[in-house]
Amino acid sequence: MEYHRPVLLEESVEALAIKPEGVYVDVTFGGGGHSARILQELTSGKLYSFDQDSDAQEQSQRLEGPTFQFVRANFRDLKKYLRLYGVKKVDGILADLGVSSHQFNVPERGFSTRFDGPLDMRMNSDAGITAREVLETYSEEQLHRIFGIYGEVKNAKTLARTVVEKRNRQPFESIAEFKQAISSCTPKGKENKYLAQVFQALRIEVNDEMKALEEMLEQAAEVLKPGGRLSVISYHSLEDRMVKNFIAKGKFFGEVEKDLFGNEIKPLEAVYRKPITPSDEELLQNSRSRSAKLRVAEKKEEREGK
Repeated sequence: MEYHRPVLLEESVEALAIKPEGVYVDVTFGGGGHSARILQELTSGKLYSFDQDSDAQEQSQRLEGPTFQFVRANFRDLKKYLRLYGVKKVDGILADLGVSSHQFNVPERGFSTRFDGPLDMRMNSDAGITAREVLETYSEEQLHRIFGIYGEVKNAKTLARTVVEKRNRQPFESIAEFKQAISSCTPKGKENKYLAQVFQALRIEVNDEMKALEEMLEQAAEVLKPGGRLSVISYHSLEDRMVKNFIAKGKFFGEVEKDLFGNEIKPLEAVYRKPITPSDEELLQNSRSRSAKLRVAEKKEEREGK
């Protein structure tokens, strides 16, 4: 079975406008598809690829060489780890925010609704809280919030109440038990979509994904050289909105700020007005790409007198 098929591969790498001698970062190594493609463009340049998953680290060994460095870390620590390698500025950064096919296909990781397995969902299986701990310890209000905001689940309040009632009677030991416990909340005929939303909410919470994305984007804008490119693939509206707002306004909420001369204060400029989406051919070959959106930004030149 293929470890992971990269989404929008050519489009996202092409968007970086790679210089063969440049320094690039793939903040989401996964199965290494995007990293391998970037390395094809480099001669004397260097690629730093981040991932917190030990399985990804194993995959990275096939790309070992003078132009490649794997970094086992969460992308929210982008600046810190680049500094450790003596890197202050980079020419381009790529982020594919999806969960790799491999993570979905390994039942023990607990990411997929298709298999039974432990309620885990940690991207880094060596640290952090599991989905089971979230379900067992969060208050009804907290569960309501994460199901509603991160999963955009319509009956989030009822679902949260059901989880609390059921766990008081019997703890959830596995994915199958959890699915059974919430079956009364699951709309008939739409089970797959509903469970995908519930699992998405839990995964985002377990991995603190929204806060980590916020921190990574802010740091990416700092470490990019003027004219450097940022290429980000997102898969759900929450992520996409965050990326879109940061590119357009330099912040995640509210309107763009302006200086005394009316110039917008924001570090990035969108390269394309609209996001790039997969071709019909890619959609046929890889159904997981259907919700993907690629946004590309360029670091603005520093203004004189700043």
